[in-house]
Amino acid sequence: MTLPPNFSQAVDLSSLGKPPADTSTPMPGLEITPQNLQTEVLPLSEGKPVVILCWSPRSADSVTMLRALGTIESDDKGKWVLAHVNVEEQAPVAQALQVRTIPFGIVFIGGKAIPFLEQPLTEAQLREVIAKILSLAAQQGIGEEPVEQAEPEEEAALAALDQGDYPTAEAAYKRLVARKPNDQYAKLGLAQVQLLIRTIDLDGAKIMEEAIERPEDIDLQLQCADIEVMSGYLDSAFDRLLRLLVVLVGDEQNRVKNHLLELFTLVDPADPLVIKARAQLANALF
Repeated sequence: MTLPPNFSQAVDLSSLGKPPADTSTPMPGLEITPQNLQTEVLPLSEGKPVVILCWSPRSADSVTMLRALGTIESDDKGKWVLAHVNVEEQAPVAQALQVRTIPFGIVFIGGKAIPFLEQPLTEAQLREVIAKILSLAAQQGIGEEPVEQAEPEEEAALAALDQGDYPTAEAAYKRLVARKPNDQYAKLGLAQVQLLIRTIDLDGAKIMEEAIERPEDIDLQLQCADIEVMSGYLDSAFDRLLRLLVVLVGDEQNRVKNHLLELFTLVDPADPLVIKARAQLANALF
């Protein structure tokens, strides 16, 4: 558990501005000093991960992230330890940890240091990172694999879906999206339920026949695209709406565009069909 021999190298804080952050209230987590790093922090990592954020009062992002990590640590109820280094007050510690930028995150697992962060992250992103850290530690025999906890709104939505109550499920997902606007799973759940609501009473075969006969009918084409997505024919659905986009203008074009964007949320963004369709959408609009 020895530290890197680089105390003579300075941490570059030239990119930081004047003090923008409110640090009047205590920062969460264990404050690391040269005295407790070896004697307290590193031994703790033998039993659970010790997540360290190096921050500065001149970096509002780093202050926000440290407070977010404090919230996450509290929610995780002792599964890991949060510690922090104010690089301006504890320069020797920052140098020992090889800090080169702020914010900077490093985790100790079993006495071994693993850098994991060199840029600002949202609270949702931090939660994902912490989950990965806990999984990595568990693989090394330290702590346990994180158990994914369902959000209460999601549980309500799934219960409603089991009963076939789609409006209640939709309302639950809307509440979750309102509370956690960056939660991609919440957005996906809402989009899936809304697709179910739009297609549950449609006669798919009839809609697809009528869509061929009336290519100018926007409502019919949107319904047909929904049915094609439900059936797994993503390329057909995307092509249908893209063809419609190029002949429309104004509010009608926006309506089709927004519907297509909603369908994109139902598919992995790395899917080649989505990447291709997004490029075609950009060309059609610009």
